[in-house]
Amino acid sequence: MRKSIRRTVLLTAATSLLAVSCATGDGGGAALTGPLPTEVPPGVALTIAANTARVALTASGEIGKLPFTVSSWPAVGAGPDVIQAFRGGSVDLATNAGIPPIHAHATGFDAKIVAVKVRTKPLLKLATAPGTDIHSLADLRGKKIAFSPGQAQGIVVLRTLRAAGIRADEVELVDLTTPKFLTAQQAREIDVAPLTEPSLTKYLDKYGSEGATAVDTPAVDPLSVLWAPTAVLRDPGKTAAIVEFVKFWARGEVWAWEHPDEWIDAYYVEDQSVSVEDGRRILTTTEQPYFPASWDEAIAWEQETIDLVTGAGYFGDPFPAEALFDRRFEKIAFDAVPAAYRTKGA
Repeated sequence: MRKSIRRTVLLTAATSLLAVSCATGDGGGAALTGPLPTEVPPGVALTIAANTARVALTASGEIGKLPFTVSSWPAVGAGPDVIQAFRGGSVDLATNAGIPPIHAHATGFDAKIVAVKVRTKPLLKLATAPGTDIHSLADLRGKKIAFSPGQAQGIVVLRTLRAAGIRADEVELVDLTTPKFLTAQQAREIDVAPLTEPSLTKYLDKYGSEGATAVDTPAVDPLSVLWAPTAVLRDPGKTAAIVEFVKFWARGEVWAWEHPDEWIDAYYVEDQSVSVEDGRRILTTTEQPYFPASWDEAIAWEQETIDLVTGAGYFGDPFPAEALFDRRFEKIAFDAVPAAYRTKGA
């Protein structure tokens, strides 16, 4: 654990120094002000890392109605990979949980959240390696747990340990990004990995017969966000396109919820290669999407998360969560969906 913290702090310090010397490439971090543009000029293109949105818009037929060009849909999902793609200018807009924007800010990269979807139920479960004797949260003590501090999975681990009354120094947190979770688990290098669906189903289908299982956690990761580099948001044409994509993204979430059979076929079966039966079972565990009118509660949750990860020794000092949000976009998703999918808070 101590080595892990030292590595993260050193990386944070090095990246922050680089960020200071480069001024993050976004014009010095000045506030984004003024009204949002209302028309997308001709020739605008975005590179968007949002696979579920791509699938939903394709299956619903809405993708052809986008008033701009999507130059590509990169298969980039893990928060650290998205941040790297943002830094390299290869992605303009991405969807993630709430922690990657915190990670980006803490390492000196300026990006803003432009849309928020909320949930109230746990999204992840703790998948155990074959041969481990883990049946409850209390059994986590002394185990090797996959841990990515810059992703939702890392926050779920910290919240789970806190809920179970287990100190971080009573487990071994193994620094891994989510694409490496399954490989490490299959190699028996870790005992537990927090997984979402359909990765969990794929893992249990393969290793359940050998004793692998999943343990529920009470930890909720309540936010799904769209976010973009501040440098991109300084481009009026791209900002106008992002405004429109937020609407399509929100409506795509609604379409997926209201068309479960089509969604199972398009996403779970065709895109994720799980069976129709597994797709139906997974869908029963999901939650109707909601889009808040106010981001106050989302900001409060991000602040609590900032305090949690910095208090655990990651990402340097606390900072105001408000800095992560471009509140000009606050009601775009909310206004784009029917009343049944709107909520006053998070």
